[in-house]
Amino acid sequence: MLWLLRHAEAADGIPDDERPLTERGIRQAQDAGSALEALGVGIDACLASPKLRARQTAELACAPLGVEVTIDKRLSGEPFDAYDLVAGLGDVLLVGHDPSFTLTLHQLTGAQARMKKGGLAAIAKGELVTLLRPVELAAIAGQRAAAR
Repeated sequence: MLWLLRHAEAADGIPDDERPLTERGIRQAQDAGSALEALGVGIDACLASPKLRARQTAELACAPLGVEVTIDKRLSGEPFDAYDLVAGLGDVLLVGHDPSFTLTLHQLTGAQARMKKGGLAAIAKGELVTLLRPVELAAIAGQRAAAR
């Protein structure tokens, strides 16, 4: 399974590579990780863009999953070959940017969908399995927290 997580909401500013997550973005990233945990998703590897907002998103989302984040500059925002990037890694979570994630989603599945900031997509064998917006991830994460 290939998971795409677009970085969560980030502060405006320059330099672009150093834009941190906002408070809302921190919650979005935490919700993504909690939702993945609640859904019982197993991730073997996480690759993230070196840009601060993507690194922070990846670290916060992977914390409840117990997965270490590996930085990969191919996820910096330019188009990339997803299958080449994840070959041999098992179930992978990629954390990066748009428009490259929306383009990758379309190339792999044919879906005409836009990845929202903090949004999550799952792809299996060229099929879009799920596309979740931050509001849906928060609802899943909230259900998990309520059950504790």
